[in-house]
Amino acid sequence: MQEGKVHLRVIGCGDAFGSGGRLNTSFLLQAENRRLLIDCGASTLAGLKKYDLAAADLDAVVITHFHGDHYGGIPFLLMDLAYSAGARPLQIITPAGGEEKIRSLLNLLYPGADPLSKITVNFLEYSAGQLLDFEFFTLQAWRVLHTAESEPHGLRIGIAGKTVSYSGDTSWTDVLFELSDQADLFMCECNFYNTEVEGHMTFTTLQDKLDYFTCKKVILTHLGPDMLARSVPGICLATDGMLYEIV
Repeated sequence: MQEGKVHLRVIGCGDAFGSGGRLNTSFLLQAENRRLLIDCGASTLAGLKKYDLAAADLDAVVITHFHGDHYGGIPFLLMDLAYSAGARPLQIITPAGGEEKIRSLLNLLYPGADPLSKITVNFLEYSAGQLLDFEFFTLQAWRVLHTAESEPHGLRIGIAGKTVSYSGDTSWTDVLFELSDQADLFMCECNFYNTEVEGHMTFTTLQDKLDYFTCKKVILTHLGPDMLARSVPGICLATDGMLYEIV
């Protein structure tokens, strides 16, 4: 896609428990008139409306893994689209099994509603290492260290001449160096400050690695209570509603 301005809007950057009153994970990338949503946690639709953003204007949604705070908002998004005028055709891009999981979740939450019969949705899947080239962005995924059953991946997205990388939910793995190499922006989860919990990042572990990253900018997200209570000078921490121009 032709180079131009790319903006990141943080719709939600909270952990699974909404620590600090933050919404579930969701990031909106906008380049010209194209809009790509990265993750769609359960509170995403409310977050979009809070910032006067319309679900009907979305072109694509990419999901990192199948936990409710990262994909549980898709049924609400689809219901909104089914009753919105002028909704764009939507691509939903997930790890393997996404369409079946989303249809099952829809049926549990809105039995009999069938919003997919009213809108155009194309379900697509990615796999680790595969480079996918879409109309206005590219996508490559890396397997990361989180609950295996959730099919966890980190993502690298090319859009309008910029590269945005996102760790997804993960504890430390060296694949994050490759995933974020030379990226214009790397969003990295950091749930804990100095507590080691399998499947999530700890700041004291990440801090020792920061000098070895080659990306231009790191923003930490998915912050839990102990991260929110700490001061980490010189480190950019995401906040709900943050608007960042990727340069």
